[in-house]
Amino acid sequence: MSWKLGVDIGGTFIDFCAFEAETNRICTLKVLTTPGAPGQELGTGIRLLQDRHGVDPGQIDGFMHGTTVGINTIIQRKGAKLALVTNAGFEDVIELARLRMPQVYSLFCTRPEQLITRDMVFGIAGRMLSDGREETAPDLAALPGIVEAIRAKGADGVIVAMLHAYRDPSQEHAVKTELARLAPDLYAFTSAEVWPVIREYERTTTAILNGYVHPRIAGYLDGLYATLEDLGAPAQPLLTKSNGGLMRAEEGRTACVNMLLSGTASGVIGAAWLARQAGEDRILTLDIGGTSADLAVIIDGKPQFGTGEMIGDFPLHVPSVSVSSIGAGGGSIASVDGFGVLKVGPESAGSTPGPVCYGRGGTQPTITDAMAVMGILGHSDIAYGQLSMDVGAARAAIAPLAEAMGRSIEATAEAIVEIAISEMFVEVEKMAARYGIDMRDFTLVPFGGAGPLMGAFLAREIGCAKVMAPRRPGVVSALGGLVADLKSDFIRTVFEEVGPGAMPRLARALAELEAEGEAWLRQGQGFDGPALSQVTADLRYAGQSFELETALDPAWIAEGDDAAIAAAFHARHEEVYEFNDPGTPVELINLRLVKIGQRPGLETLPAPLTEAEAQPDRLIEVWLDGAWREVPLFLREALEAGYRFAGPAIVAQEDTTFAIPAGFAAKVDGHLNIMLEQEA
Repeated sequence: MSWKLGVDIGGTFIDFCAFEAETNRICTLKVLTTPGAPGQELGTGIRLLQDRHGVDPGQIDGFMHGTTVGINTIIQRKGAKLALVTNAGFEDVIELARLRMPQVYSLFCTRPEQLITRDMVFGIAGRMLSDGREETAPDLAALPGIVEAIRAKGADGVIVAMLHAYRDPSQEHAVKTELARLAPDLYAFTSAEVWPVIREYERTTTAILNGYVHPRIAGYLDGLYATLEDLGAPAQPLLTKSNGGLMRAEEGRTACVNMLLSGTASGVIGAAWLARQAGEDRILTLDIGGTSADLAVIIDGKPQFGTGEMIGDFPLHVPSVSVSSIGAGGGSIASVDGFGVLKVGPESAGSTPGPVCYGRGGTQPTITDAMAVMGILGHSDIAYGQLSMDVGAARAAIAPLAEAMGRSIEATAEAIVEIAISEMFVEVEKMAARYGIDMRDFTLVPFGGAGPLMGAFLAREIGCAKVMAPRRPGVVSALGGLVADLKSDFIRTVFEEVGPGAMPRLARALAELEAEGEAWLRQGQGFDGPALSQVTADLRYAGQSFELETALDPAWIAEGDDAAIAAAFHARHEEVYEFNDPGTPVELINLRLVKIGQRPGLETLPAPLTEAEAQPDRLIEVWLDGAWREVPLFLREALEAGYRFAGPAIVAQEDTTFAIPAGFAAKVDGHLNIMLEQEA
């Protein structure tokens, strides 16, 4: 007997999903995180899986791991203190950014404080030209003074980002080498080694994000390896990546930026797999953990990918599953400002001390406390019996906010939830505009520990016709690791006008990318199974400032068919913008390749339907829509395929609680998903 184990660490819980292939058995678990002792909760969880379900650590031959450590570090701004070394005269590259305000229509909008403050940016002489020729060598003699200043300011590491390093990274490499000689105690990353893409701001900020989270991710991986060794688990750990794929865990020490959306992307991959099983192909996913709420769109059964996704206040320019994250998790703290305005997040209570109602030392009211005050939580075991619910403590924590606002405690608690929902609503509206979609055609899939608590309320606001709550919504991100493939992205900046003269260079670039991809997959990952290559290019009309990623057939490049490449772009431009201009020259900026190593998938069969009305365990009092109401409480394990019921209702289970407001009809499908439909 062998087990494959998917694990996802969040801000409050670490989730486990174990699969035994011979019997198709799936076992799940949630364990509170221990921020002060990374890896400890992993050992605790695996031992509990062994005690409760017979999962022998020595028989774990597959270990897939996703984490929100990176994204939570950025959202909460708890990363490393960094310095930036760049070209003299370009010290303001991250301050200038793209000269855009985050909210162009807000008179009160301010730009976020950068992760590297201006006094930590140092310029040195040196210039690489845009064609890759060196005009002036970098002034390495200036580095001793810079190192002295960096040390005096208490920096943990250094980011090196020089002009046109995507063409030739030698200047960055020379600076990094000299820094390593002068200050071996300071870690350093260059922009070209992180993501060698054109445009200084995008390349620099990507490298900064990589360095900002490096110490916390490296520390977590140290704990991961030590724990697996102590438990005698033979599996070499794999990490889920921002692009929805997997890589060897050791690669995550330096390729930190590729796992910033590790847990969130893994959740989307898991939700996409569950939705395909249920026959749903247009999905809005809502993943709410202890710290953040993450939203993504799945169209025709496929997650959407892109670059420039926002990680807190900052854009991520490596390819990733398109996820929008906001600081509205179950542990997000509510407060009233000096003007009497109620605010929620982005600061989170996390797992330590956690929400007040958990009784673990928390003193500040959170969304979870609001749910407890409303009567939605506290009717069954929480987190597989690891937590108890102190509703009285939650009421006491929210009471000062209620007094400041002149409301009842229950009304204040509901207001906290409504504010969180409104913040999610804004993000959904942005996504709908970005993709040109109507949310009434989509099914909302809430998951994570707090997703089912708020998912149906969000669906009611945005008009989603259906909601699908998976059988084990609290561990969907852990499931995503079990169904993901090995996957990595490779890029080469070409910057050529599409035409016969550009085709030889494109062919060389594609051959180089294929060689890199094969080396990564076969030597780097030790994979000898079937592989796929996907080729795309960033294309634009001459004179445009932004590109569209367009799928290419590798045969077009091999055969020198420039007309096919241009035609594909014209069609893509028409699809996105409803117009094109075939008479205008097309420029190819970047050539991209995705290398995928296909792993065996999971197979599940639907259960036969038993058409019947579900019977509640009991009736409970819940504050909904401004009043106390008596609603039925259902236990998830008692809901068989085919059972029906209607909202308002509460469904309690080991990993989460599903809150269903009035106006929804519910039915359990063959895969034991609870399917909600809004009544007309």
